[in-house]
Amino acid sequence: MKLSSDEIERYSRQIVLRGVGGPGQNKLKAARVMAIGAGGLGSPLLQYLAGAGVGEIAIVDDDRVSLSNLHRQVLHSTGDIGRLKVDSAQEALARLNPYVQVEKIVKRLDEANARALVASYDVVVDGSDNFATRYAVSDACFFERRPLVSAAIGEFDGSLTMLKPYERNREGAPNPTYRCLFPEAPPPGTVPACAEAGVLGALGGVLGSLMALEVIREIVGGFGDGDLGLLGRLLLVDARAMRFETLTYAWDENNPLSGRGAPGALTL
Repeated sequence: MKLSSDEIERYSRQIVLRGVGGPGQNKLKAARVMAIGAGGLGSPLLQYLAGAGVGEIAIVDDDRVSLSNLHRQVLHSTGDIGRLKVDSAQEALARLNPYVQVEKIVKRLDEANARALVASYDVVVDGSDNFATRYAVSDACFFERRPLVSAAIGEFDGSLTMLKPYERNREGAPNPTYRCLFPEAPPPGTVPACAEAGVLGALGGVLGSLMALEVIREIVGGFGDGDLGLLGRLLLVDARAMRFETLTYAWDENNPLSGRGAPGALTL
């Protein structure tokens, strides 16, 4: 894809980066990204993807803007209360960058529709707020061979990782799945919802921005030799102590997707 003179000026501070350049900017323009959720994580994520020049962004969300959203979901404003988040998000992104095409998908992603939804996108980003969606989208991305950036926040803590379990690592072992990291969802009621426990608004900004960074890294092809980002690593953010830690995790041979004897293992 050819960048217009206006786009070259718009992205000039990014194009001059050695790890991006003109070729990387063209990759961003040609990319199709699906973002699940236009809330606390999706708000900064979507703004930075649009600002970076990602050509097509699909937003999957069936929720409406409420007053209690606004302290963290900064893509929306007071005047948007009651509107579908995808409508508010599309208008905000159009104001930010008219060169970005936004597709609105007003539905909840679940096991029945996940594979069909993710199949036509280059990168999938999960900023959902429930375990059912996280497992559904991670399983779908495994079977459809789509890279997945997944993050979560709660109270004062957040986490982020990159998943490409349909590939092997440098040692020849399969990359881990989401189910290698979290084999099962916690029992209902053990993890309080945001409405019950609360969440620090700015924390969504931190994790959502880092999600965008991982997506851009994946599209551009990394920012240096051997750059794998958060593949096989889980970034943990503790806002109380202002501490960032990174844990490594690996393929679990007993996981139900790509473990030994699992149907998906035949595709690796």
